[in-house]
Amino acid sequence: MPLGLRGRKKNKPKESSKLVESEEVDDRVPGTSAGKGTSMANGAAGLPPPPVSMRPKLVFHTQLAHGSPTGRIEGFTNVKELYAKIAEAFHISPEEILFCTLNTHKIDMDKLLGGQIGLEDFIFAHIKGTKKEVDVLKSEDALGLTITDNGAGIAFIKRIKEDSTIDRVKVINVGDHIESINGKNIVGSRHYEVAKMLKELEKGVAFKLKLIEPFKAFEMIEPRTKGGKITEGKISTGRETLRLRSKGPATVEEMPTAFEEKAIKKVDDLLESYMGIRDIELAATMVEAGRDKKNPDEFAVALDEALGDFAFPDEFVFDVWGAIGDAKQGRF
Repeated sequence: MPLGLRGRKKNKPKESSKLVESEEVDDRVPGTSAGKGTSMANGAAGLPPPPVSMRPKLVFHTQLAHGSPTGRIEGFTNVKELYAKIAEAFHISPEEILFCTLNTHKIDMDKLLGGQIGLEDFIFAHIKGTKKEVDVLKSEDALGLTITDNGAGIAFIKRIKEDSTIDRVKVINVGDHIESINGKNIVGSRHYEVAKMLKELEKGVAFKLKLIEPFKAFEMIEPRTKGGKITEGKISTGRETLRLRSKGPATVEEMPTAFEEKAIKKVDDLLESYMGIRDIELAATMVEAGRDKKNPDEFAVALDEALGDFAFPDEFVFDVWGAIGDAKQGRF
């Protein structure tokens, strides 16, 4: 058994309000021991939300992705508060928001809002549209789906593998929210929980999906401002971003270094291969956990303390350690 990880805990992940693509289960600084963790950004489990005076005095612009006036939002510190601010600006319910993209109104999964927002980024909110019900025959072990979630109880499809079981069901699209599987409502489930449910479905048996696709306007019509002019999202030119956290106030930080960006992308690819999810924030936490570790065993311990509830396979942990090492050495 590699890495000496047989005894890692496998208890059910804790329920929490996380960020798009899964802000970490635990915000302790990776590598600190249980019970002695240093909270990040002055946050700690069990403490009330930070007072308004501590929240970043930053203003962001937002629109509904299918077209709307431009709204201004500020004073949020996590994704649920962000959705609440957007909902308030457009007089809708926060539960109507499926996900947000940065600097584009299109359903572009490479532009999803994660745990960081550039200080000049323009936020587009995609809301619920048409409901649909689909019967799918699981003809292969893998359906060809990659699942993510918005951090507020909405799991949706981030990627569909070409020529896979799901790819052949043409009414299922990237961006669709999975509302139920075989009649079981999964609203509120995390992306890895939904991926596990789909993976455990019996091969050769049909199952039923209830989906909600994002509301769409005519593809050629750009969102408009209050003045009626076509607008393009502002592209960030700086390196600073607003980092959203599940505990404690949001903070302004530098963008990841070139090493971090390469390592995070590789670890995100490994997450998809092993677990059927993509999760930039989770990948970033794993890279941070391995930054100063001298060997795979030290890394495994740090990862277990920070993210043990995920119960990652030992082979996956070993591959992640290798990816971080390759990035440090500039091998990709």
